[in-house]
Amino acid sequence: MTTRVVVGEFLKGEKNPKIIGVGESATLGMQHGYVVNTSLVTTSVKNAIALAEKTSGLKIKRGFVSLSGASLRSEISSGGTIISKADGEVTILDINKAIQDCEDNLSLGNKKIIHIYPQGFRLDGKEVLGRLEGMQGTKLEAKTLFVTYSLVHLEDLLEAIAEAGVDTIDVIASPLAISNIALSEKQKIVGVALVDIGDQATSLSVFENGLLTSISTFSIGSTKITNDLALGFKISLEKAETLKLGDLPTGRQGSSEEFSKKKLDEIIEARLCDIFESIENNLKKIKRSELLPAGIVFVGGGANTPLLAELSKSTLKLPSIVGSIEIFGNTKTKLRDPAYFNVIGLLISGKNNSGYYDNSFKNFFKDLKNTVKSSLKQLLP
Repeated sequence: MTTRVVVGEFLKGEKNPKIIGVGESATLGMQHGYVVNTSLVTTSVKNAIALAEKTSGLKIKRGFVSLSGASLRSEISSGGTIISKADGEVTILDINKAIQDCEDNLSLGNKKIIHIYPQGFRLDGKEVLGRLEGMQGTKLEAKTLFVTYSLVHLEDLLEAIAEAGVDTIDVIASPLAISNIALSEKQKIVGVALVDIGDQATSLSVFENGLLTSISTFSIGSTKITNDLALGFKISLEKAETLKLGDLPTGRQGSSEEFSKKKLDEIIEARLCDIFESIENNLKKIKRSELLPAGIVFVGGGANTPLLAELSKSTLKLPSIVGSIEIFGNTKTKLRDPAYFNVIGLLISGKNNSGYYDNSFKNFFKDLKNTVKSSLKQLLP
Protein backbone atom coordinates (compact mmCIF):
# COMPACT_ATOMS: atom_id res chain seq x y z
CA MET A 1 0.00 0.00 0.00
CA THR A 2 1.09 3.57 -0.65
CA THR A 3 0.20 6.88 0.97
CA ARG A 4 -0.04 9.59 -1.69
CA VAL A 5 -0.27 13.37 -1.40
CA VAL A 6 -0.84 15.70 -4.36
CA VAL A 7 -0.77 19.50 -4.23
CA GLY A 8 -2.56 21.37 -7.00
CA GLU A 9 -3.73 24.84 -7.91
CA PHE A 10 -6.53 26.03 -10.16
CA LEU A 11 -5.48 28.86 -12.42
CA LYS A 12 -8.08 31.40 -13.49
CA GLY A 13 -10.11 30.14 -16.43
CA GLU A 14 -8.69 26.62 -16.20
CA LYS A 15 -10.99 23.63 -15.61
CA ASN A 16 -8.28 21.23 -14.49
CA PRO A 17 -5.70 21.71 -11.73
CA LYS A 18 -2.01 22.30 -12.23
CA ILE A 19 -0.07 19.75 -10.18
CA ILE A 20 2.71 21.52 -8.28
CA GLY A 21 3.67 18.93 -5.70
CA VAL A 22 3.64 15.14 -5.26
CA GLY A 23 4.69 12.93 -2.37
CA GLU A 24 4.33 9.24 -1.63
CA SER A 25 5.52 6.73 0.91
CA ALA A 26 4.88 3.12 1.83
CA THR A 27 1.78 2.80 4.01
CA LEU A 28 2.49 1.18 7.35
CA GLY A 29 0.05 0.45 10.15
CA MET A 30 -3.02 -0.24 7.98
CA GLN A 31 -4.76 -3.41 6.82
CA HIS A 32 -7.73 -3.49 4.43
CA GLY A 33 -8.25 0.24 5.04
CA TYR A 34 -8.26 -0.15 8.83
CA VAL A 35 -5.78 1.58 11.11
CA VAL A 36 -4.03 -1.05 13.24
CA ASN A 37 -1.13 1.16 14.40
CA THR A 38 -1.81 4.90 14.59
CA SER A 39 1.82 5.97 15.04
CA LEU A 40 2.94 4.06 11.94
CA VAL A 41 0.12 5.58 9.86
CA THR A 42 1.11 9.03 11.13
CA THR A 43 4.71 8.39 10.07
CA SER A 44 3.56 7.31 6.60
CA VAL A 45 1.50 10.49 6.22
CA LYS A 46 4.37 12.67 7.45
CA ASN A 47 6.79 11.10 4.96
CA ALA A 48 4.44 11.62 2.01
CA ILE A 49 3.68 15.19 3.09
CA ALA A 50 7.39 16.02 3.47
CA LEU A 51 8.03 15.01 -0.15
CA ALA A 52 4.98 16.94 -1.39
CA GLU A 53 6.14 20.02 0.51
CA LYS A 54 9.62 19.67 -0.94
CA THR A 55 8.39 19.45 -4.54
CA SER A 56 5.76 22.19 -4.17
CA GLY A 57 7.69 24.57 -1.93
CA LEU A 58 4.56 24.98 0.19
CA LYS A 59 3.75 24.12 3.79
CA ILE A 60 0.82 21.71 3.93
CA LYS A 61 -1.50 22.41 6.84
CA ARG A 62 -4.93 21.35 5.53
CA GLY A 63 -6.19 18.80 3.05
CA PHE A 64 -8.96 16.59 1.72
CA VAL A 65 -8.89 12.91 2.69
CA SER A 66 -10.20 10.00 0.63
CA LEU A 67 -11.83 6.98 2.24
CA SER A 68 -11.59 3.41 1.00
CA GLY A 69 -11.37 -0.01 2.55
CA ALA A 70 -13.64 -2.85 3.60
CA SER A 71 -16.09 -0.71 5.62
CA LEU A 72 -16.96 1.66 2.75
CA ARG A 73 -20.41 0.90 1.35
CA SER A 74 -23.78 2.38 0.46
CA GLU A 75 -27.29 1.87 1.80
CA ILE A 76 -30.63 3.01 0.39
CA SER A 77 -33.46 4.14 2.64
CA SER A 78 -36.95 5.54 2.04
CA GLY A 79 -38.87 8.17 3.96
CA GLY A 80 -41.38 10.97 3.62
CA THR A 81 -43.08 14.02 5.08
CA ILE A 82 -46.31 15.99 4.93
CA ILE A 83 -45.97 19.30 3.05
CA SER A 84 -45.71 22.06 5.68
CA LYS A 85 -47.25 25.04 3.86
CA ALA A 86 -51.00 25.50 4.00
CA ASP A 87 -51.26 25.91 0.23
CA GLY A 88 -49.29 22.67 -0.33
CA GLU A 89 -46.32 24.32 -2.04
CA VAL A 90 -43.15 22.22 -1.76
CA THR A 91 -40.19 24.04 -0.22
CA ILE A 92 -36.56 23.12 0.39
CA LEU A 93 -37.55 22.57 4.02
CA ASP A 94 -39.95 19.79 2.96
CA ILE A 95 -37.27 18.19 0.79
CA ASN A 96 -34.78 18.22 3.65
CA LYS A 97 -37.39 16.76 6.02
CA ALA A 98 -38.07 13.89 3.62
CA ILE A 99 -34.34 13.17 3.30
CA GLN A 100 -33.94 13.39 7.08
CA ASP A 101 -36.74 10.85 7.49
CA CYS A 102 -34.80 8.51 5.18
CA GLU A 103 -31.79 8.89 7.46
CA ASP A 104 -33.91 8.33 10.57
CA ASN A 105 -35.10 5.04 9.09
CA LEU A 106 -31.53 3.79 8.71
CA SER A 107 -29.94 1.44 11.20
CA LEU A 108 -26.47 2.98 11.36
CA GLY A 109 -24.99 1.08 14.27
CA ASN A 110 -21.27 1.90 14.33
CA LYS A 111 -21.27 3.60 10.92
CA LYS A 112 -20.86 7.25 9.96
CA ILE A 113 -22.65 8.84 7.00
CA ILE A 114 -20.11 10.30 4.57
CA HIS A 115 -22.31 11.40 1.66
CA ILE A 116 -26.04 11.70 1.04
CA TYR A 117 -27.49 11.36 -2.48
CA PRO A 118 -31.25 11.53 -3.13
CA GLN A 119 -32.24 8.94 -5.75
CA GLY A 120 -35.79 10.06 -6.44
CA PHE A 121 -38.95 11.73 -5.14
CA ARG A 122 -42.68 11.06 -5.34
CA LEU A 123 -45.32 13.71 -4.71
CA ASP A 124 -48.74 12.32 -3.76
CA GLY A 125 -47.65 8.96 -5.16
CA LYS A 126 -46.41 10.26 -8.53
CA GLU A 127 -42.73 10.28 -9.50
CA VAL A 128 -41.26 13.76 -9.93
CA LEU A 129 -38.43 14.40 -12.39
CA GLY A 130 -36.60 17.69 -12.18
CA ARG A 131 -37.19 20.53 -9.72
CA LEU A 132 -39.55 19.89 -6.82
CA GLU A 133 -39.68 23.36 -5.30
CA GLY A 134 -42.80 25.26 -6.27
CA MET A 135 -44.90 22.19 -7.03
CA GLN A 136 -48.04 21.58 -4.94
CA GLY A 137 -49.12 18.46 -3.11
CA THR A 138 -49.81 16.85 0.24
CA LYS A 139 -47.21 14.15 0.84
CA LEU A 140 -43.58 14.02 -0.32
CA GLU A 141 -41.73 10.70 -0.41
CA ALA A 142 -37.98 10.25 -0.98
CA LYS A 143 -35.53 7.45 -1.70
CA THR A 144 -31.98 8.30 -0.66
CA LEU A 145 -28.56 6.66 -0.95
CA PHE A 146 -26.23 7.02 2.03
CA VAL A 147 -22.51 6.33 1.72
CA THR A 148 -21.25 5.06 5.08
CA TYR A 149 -17.95 4.20 6.75
CA SER A 150 -16.96 2.62 10.06
CA LEU A 151 -17.07 5.39 12.69
CA VAL A 152 -14.26 3.89 14.78
CA HIS A 153 -11.92 3.47 11.81
CA LEU A 154 -12.73 6.97 10.56
CA GLU A 155 -11.83 8.40 13.96
CA ASP A 156 -8.56 6.43 13.98
CA LEU A 157 -7.63 7.62 10.49
CA LEU A 158 -8.39 11.28 11.17
CA GLU A 159 -6.50 11.08 14.46
CA ALA A 160 -3.42 9.75 12.65
CA ILE A 161 -3.65 12.55 10.07
CA ALA A 162 -4.15 15.18 12.80
CA GLU A 163 -1.06 13.92 14.61
CA ALA A 164 0.84 14.37 11.34
CA GLY A 165 0.01 18.08 11.59
CA VAL A 166 -2.72 18.24 8.94
CA ASP A 167 -6.28 19.50 9.48
CA THR A 168 -8.91 17.59 7.50
CA ILE A 169 -11.11 19.89 5.42
CA ASP A 170 -13.49 17.11 4.38
CA VAL A 171 -13.53 13.38 3.73
CA ILE A 172 -14.59 12.02 0.34
CA ALA A 173 -15.31 8.43 -0.61
CA SER A 174 -12.57 7.25 -2.94
CA PRO A 175 -14.91 6.09 -5.76
CA LEU A 176 -16.55 9.52 -5.87
CA ALA A 177 -13.19 11.29 -6.07
CA ILE A 178 -12.04 8.96 -8.85
CA SER A 179 -15.30 9.31 -10.79
CA ASN A 180 -14.63 13.04 -11.20
CA ILE A 181 -11.70 12.35 -13.52
CA ALA A 182 -12.08 8.77 -14.78
CA LEU A 183 -15.74 8.79 -15.86
CA SER A 184 -17.55 10.97 -18.38
CA GLU A 185 -21.03 12.36 -17.80
CA LYS A 186 -22.30 10.21 -20.67
CA GLN A 187 -20.98 7.06 -18.99
CA LYS A 188 -22.62 8.02 -15.69
CA ILE A 189 -25.94 8.64 -17.43
CA VAL A 190 -26.21 5.44 -19.50
CA GLY A 191 -24.82 3.18 -16.76
CA VAL A 192 -21.25 2.31 -15.79
CA ALA A 193 -19.37 0.42 -13.09
CA LEU A 194 -16.17 1.87 -11.61
CA VAL A 195 -13.93 -0.82 -10.14
CA ASP A 196 -11.02 0.31 -7.98
CA ILE A 197 -8.57 -2.56 -7.40
CA GLY A 198 -6.32 -1.64 -4.50
CA ASP A 199 -3.64 -3.67 -2.75
CA GLN A 200 -5.92 -5.31 -0.20
CA ALA A 201 -9.47 -4.35 -1.19
CA THR A 202 -11.59 -3.75 -4.28
CA SER A 203 -14.54 -1.37 -4.52
CA LEU A 204 -17.39 -1.50 -7.03
CA SER A 205 -19.39 1.68 -7.68
CA VAL A 206 -22.30 1.89 -10.10
CA PHE A 207 -23.59 5.09 -11.71
CA GLU A 208 -26.84 5.51 -13.66
CA ASN A 209 -28.85 8.53 -14.80
CA GLY A 210 -25.97 10.69 -13.62
CA LEU A 211 -26.29 9.42 -10.03
CA LEU A 212 -24.27 7.14 -7.81
CA THR A 213 -26.58 4.16 -7.21
CA SER A 214 -24.39 1.70 -5.31
CA ILE A 215 -21.02 1.23 -3.57
CA SER A 216 -19.75 -2.11 -2.31
CA THR A 217 -16.31 -3.20 -1.13
CA PHE A 218 -14.77 -6.64 -0.76
CA SER A 219 -11.53 -7.70 0.88
CA ILE A 220 -9.52 -8.94 -2.06
CA GLY A 221 -6.96 -6.90 -3.98
CA SER A 222 -3.94 -7.12 -6.25
CA THR A 223 -1.61 -8.16 -3.41
CA LYS A 224 -3.25 -11.59 -3.61
CA ILE A 225 -1.92 -11.93 -7.17
CA THR A 226 1.58 -10.96 -6.05
CA ASN A 227 1.50 -13.47 -3.19
CA ASP A 228 0.28 -16.28 -5.46
CA LEU A 229 3.06 -15.57 -7.98
CA ALA A 230 5.67 -15.58 -5.23
CA LEU A 231 4.46 -18.97 -4.03
CA GLY A 232 3.91 -20.40 -7.51
CA PHE A 233 7.35 -19.51 -8.85
CA LYS A 234 9.22 -19.59 -5.50
CA ILE A 235 10.48 -16.03 -5.96
CA SER A 236 10.62 -12.89 -3.79
CA LEU A 237 7.64 -10.58 -3.44
CA GLU A 238 9.58 -7.87 -5.31
CA LYS A 239 10.14 -10.15 -8.30
CA ALA A 240 6.55 -11.36 -8.12
CA GLU A 241 5.28 -7.77 -8.27
CA THR A 242 7.44 -7.10 -11.33
CA LEU A 243 6.19 -10.30 -12.94
CA LYS A 244 2.57 -9.35 -12.22
CA LEU A 245 3.01 -6.08 -14.11
CA GLY A 246 4.31 -7.90 -17.19
CA ASP A 247 8.06 -7.40 -16.82
CA LEU A 248 10.28 -10.46 -16.64
CA PRO A 249 12.93 -10.02 -13.91
CA THR A 250 16.57 -10.88 -14.66
CA GLY A 251 18.63 -13.46 -12.78
CA ARG A 252 21.50 -12.73 -10.46
CA GLN A 253 24.01 -13.21 -13.24
CA GLY A 254 22.06 -10.98 -15.58
CA SER A 255 20.54 -13.83 -17.59
CA SER A 256 16.78 -14.04 -18.11
CA GLU A 257 14.98 -16.33 -15.68
CA GLU A 258 12.73 -19.04 -17.05
CA PHE A 259 9.02 -18.49 -16.46
CA SER A 260 6.21 -20.50 -17.92
CA LYS A 261 3.90 -18.03 -19.67
CA LYS A 262 1.07 -20.53 -19.35
CA LYS A 263 1.56 -20.92 -15.60
CA LEU A 264 1.93 -17.15 -15.17
CA ASP A 265 -1.36 -16.48 -16.97
CA GLU A 266 -3.12 -19.23 -15.03
CA ILE A 267 -2.12 -17.76 -11.65
CA ILE A 268 -3.10 -14.21 -12.62
CA GLU A 269 -6.38 -15.31 -14.20
CA ALA A 270 -7.35 -17.41 -11.17
CA ARG A 271 -7.05 -14.48 -8.78
CA LEU A 272 -8.66 -12.00 -11.20
CA CYS A 273 -11.58 -14.39 -11.55
CA ASP A 274 -12.04 -14.26 -7.76
CA ILE A 275 -12.38 -10.47 -8.08
CA PHE A 276 -14.73 -10.82 -11.06
CA GLU A 277 -16.89 -13.27 -9.11
CA SER A 278 -17.34 -10.70 -6.33
CA ILE A 279 -18.16 -8.03 -8.91
CA GLU A 280 -20.72 -10.28 -10.61
CA ASN A 281 -22.38 -11.22 -7.31
CA ASN A 282 -22.78 -7.54 -6.40
CA LEU A 283 -24.12 -6.63 -9.85
CA LYS A 284 -26.69 -9.42 -9.53
CA LYS A 285 -27.81 -8.04 -6.16
CA ILE A 286 -28.64 -4.70 -7.73
CA LYS A 287 -29.99 -6.35 -10.92
CA ARG A 288 -27.35 -4.87 -13.19
CA SER A 289 -25.50 -8.00 -14.32
CA GLU A 290 -24.67 -7.58 -18.05
CA LEU A 291 -26.90 -4.47 -18.09
CA LEU A 292 -24.47 -1.53 -18.01
CA PRO A 293 -24.05 -0.05 -21.52
CA ALA A 294 -20.84 1.83 -20.63
CA GLY A 295 -19.41 -1.33 -19.09
CA ILE A 296 -16.66 -1.40 -16.49
CA VAL A 297 -13.82 1.07 -15.95
CA PHE A 298 -10.92 -0.31 -13.92
CA VAL A 299 -8.71 1.97 -11.82
CA GLY A 300 -6.32 1.62 -8.89
CA GLY A 301 -2.90 0.00 -8.74
CA GLY A 302 -4.37 -3.39 -9.66
CA ALA A 303 -5.65 -1.98 -12.96
CA ASN A 304 -2.09 -2.25 -14.28
CA THR A 305 -2.31 -6.06 -14.28
CA PRO A 306 -2.06 -7.48 -17.83
CA LEU A 307 -5.05 -9.48 -19.11
CA LEU A 308 -7.42 -7.52 -16.84
CA ALA A 309 -9.67 -5.83 -19.43
CA GLU A 310 -9.80 -8.75 -21.87
CA LEU A 311 -10.52 -11.30 -19.16
CA SER A 312 -13.21 -9.03 -17.71
CA LYS A 313 -14.97 -8.77 -21.07
CA SER A 314 -15.18 -12.54 -21.47
CA THR A 315 -16.08 -13.23 -17.82
CA LEU A 316 -18.50 -10.40 -16.97
CA LYS A 317 -19.92 -10.00 -20.50
CA LEU A 318 -19.53 -6.21 -20.35
CA PRO A 319 -17.34 -3.68 -22.18
CA SER A 320 -14.20 -3.28 -20.06
CA ILE A 321 -11.36 -0.78 -20.14
CA VAL A 322 -8.57 0.50 -17.91
CA GLY A 323 -9.37 4.08 -16.89
CA SER A 324 -7.45 7.05 -18.26
CA ILE A 325 -7.44 10.80 -17.66
CA GLU A 326 -7.00 13.71 -20.05
CA ILE A 327 -5.94 16.51 -17.72
CA PHE A 328 -2.24 16.17 -18.54
CA GLY A 329 -2.60 16.43 -22.32
CA ASN A 330 0.38 14.77 -24.00
CA THR A 331 2.67 15.24 -21.01
CA LYS A 332 4.43 12.08 -19.86
CA THR A 333 4.00 11.73 -16.12
CA LYS A 334 3.62 8.96 -13.56
CA LEU A 335 0.39 10.67 -12.51
CA ARG A 336 -1.28 8.95 -15.48
CA ASP A 337 -1.00 5.73 -13.49
CA PRO A 338 -4.53 4.63 -12.37
CA ALA A 339 -3.11 4.32 -8.85
CA TYR A 340 -2.99 8.15 -8.71
CA PHE A 341 -6.57 8.77 -9.87
CA ASN A 342 -7.88 8.73 -6.31
CA VAL A 343 -5.72 11.53 -4.97
CA ILE A 344 -5.97 13.64 -8.15
CA GLY A 345 -9.74 13.27 -7.99
CA LEU A 346 -9.64 14.81 -4.52
CA LEU A 347 -8.47 18.08 -6.07
CA ILE A 348 -11.51 18.18 -8.36
CA SER A 349 -13.81 17.22 -5.48
CA GLY A 350 -12.33 19.95 -3.32
CA LYS A 351 -12.96 22.55 -5.99
CA ASN A 352 -16.49 21.43 -6.87
CA ASN A 353 -17.67 20.55 -3.35
CA SER A 354 -20.74 19.13 -5.10
CA GLY A 355 -23.39 16.75 -3.83
CA TYR A 356 -25.14 16.47 -0.51
CA TYR A 357 -22.35 16.38 2.05
CA ASP A 358 -22.94 15.70 5.70
CA ASN A 359 -22.48 19.10 7.32
CA SER A 360 -22.03 17.51 10.73
CA PHE A 361 -18.43 16.79 9.71
CA LYS A 362 -17.48 20.33 10.66
CA ASN A 363 -18.32 19.65 14.29
CA PHE A 364 -17.08 16.08 13.99
CA PHE A 365 -13.61 17.28 12.95
CA LYS A 366 -13.63 19.96 15.63
CA ASP A 367 -14.57 17.50 18.39
CA LEU A 368 -12.03 14.97 17.15
CA LYS A 369 -9.27 17.59 17.05
CA ASN A 370 -10.04 18.60 20.64
CA THR A 371 -10.02 14.93 21.66
CA VAL A 372 -6.64 14.40 20.01
CA LYS A 373 -5.19 17.51 21.69
CA SER A 374 -6.55 16.39 25.07
CA SER A 375 -5.05 12.92 24.62
CA LEU A 376 -1.67 14.35 23.67
CA LYS A 377 -1.68 16.63 26.72
CA GLN A 378 -2.27 13.63 28.96
CA LEU A 379 0.83 11.98 27.50
CA LEU A 380 3.03 14.99 28.21
CA PRO A 381 4.83 15.28 31.59
